[in-house]
Amino acid sequence: MGKPVVAIVGRPNVGKSTLFNRIAGKRISIVEDIPGVTRDRIYAEAEWLGRPFIIIDTGGLEPYAEDIIMQQMRRQAEIAIDTANVIIFLVDGQEGITATDEEVANILRKTNKKVILACNKIDSPKYRNNVYEFYNLGIGEPIGISADQALGLGDLLDEVIKNFPEYDEEEYDQSVIKVALVGRPNVGKSSIINKILGEERVIVSNIPGTTRDAIDTPFEVRDRKYVLIDTAGMRKKGKINEAIERYSVIRALTAIERSDVSILVIDGETGLTEQDTKIAGYIHEQGRGVIIVVNKWDLVEKDDKTMNRYKEKIMEGLTFMDYAPVLFVSALTGQRIHKILEEVDFVSAQHAKRVETGILNDVINEAVLMNQPSVSGGRRLNILYATQVSVKPPTFALFVNEPELMHFSYERYLENQLRKAFGFQGTPIRFLIRGKSKQ
Repeated sequence: MGKPVVAIVGRPNVGKSTLFNRIAGKRISIVEDIPGVTRDRIYAEAEWLGRPFIIIDTGGLEPYAEDIIMQQMRRQAEIAIDTANVIIFLVDGQEGITATDEEVANILRKTNKKVILACNKIDSPKYRNNVYEFYNLGIGEPIGISADQALGLGDLLDEVIKNFPEYDEEEYDQSVIKVALVGRPNVGKSSIINKILGEERVIVSNIPGTTRDAIDTPFEVRDRKYVLIDTAGMRKKGKINEAIERYSVIRALTAIERSDVSILVIDGETGLTEQDTKIAGYIHEQGRGVIIVVNKWDLVEKDDKTMNRYKEKIMEGLTFMDYAPVLFVSALTGQRIHKILEEVDFVSAQHAKRVETGILNDVINEAVLMNQPSVSGGRRLNILYATQVSVKPPTFALFVNEPELMHFSYERYLENQLRKAFGFQGTPIRFLIRGKSKQ
């Protein structure tokens, strides 16, 4: 299973972004003393007492707001709530309960999710008794904190991780290839799944945002077992009244984490967008195998050079993922859909590939002979030994004389040499740089 998801929700300007940054350990959200400044839902990976999780920051909930920006912020917060395992409901301990707090509490009580009430801005003894007022929200025992001064965060996070799902055993056999289809709304993910399966197994709609929760579809082809993970599930059409394209990244996170191979579906008419790049970045960071599928290729005007130009443009936008194969398909006509599973098989094998230690060191030594590391401060990097320590993704430990001498550009050079020698198409490669004393 993927990491648990924790969403911070509450009305505007109660300190959600400050709390998010404290938990994430770095300044990610913009923090301003202006209601509504956090318009995008922001996410980060965090850890407490050895339990990793995803933390989501949201815009403020204004249940009856008519302003379009506030409506979009409400929608993104609703998506975060739907996605989360645990919800931190943040209130302002200095201001006291407001009518909006009461409305947000009403919304959260209906979710059947674990909600932890955090009473923020308790940064002075004179505010300590303010916490008791918030029992009236009917959410449970409030925890007094100061996100700004990092007071009470340990107690809050203890309560958060206490309510995580128990660690699940892997739900599928190791031989099963788990494939996640991810991408922006309305790029044709569900239509591609239907074509792969050869039947209408997933409801298809041309309304962005109809795909709601993850649906697993196990199937077999030529005695090989797969599970397609689609972030699918219908919402009533009447509830879809805002454009939610900007809020699709969180939907993809848990699907990507559970996958062996992630298929990033791009709209052939629209081309690569900033949102596509964000999703691709998360696939890369998580070390998953990846295939880029350009859908709706039947709608693109083409000549004999269009495909190559299009691929070059994608790679210009995804320079960190130049190892990814690109397929051009049409879910409508079925063009090249059969090649998707062929590519999944290939990338899955590359993702799990192991290299013998002797052969690996031969390639590394030859690479060093062809291109010596540069001298820094009178010292030169010396690679003593290399070994592969894990797969999915292929991960290599390099034992060196002084780890700080390994420049990222030389690491990239070594990666390219390994790809030339062993392939590794469709999968990131990881290096662990170790000092010689750690052999």
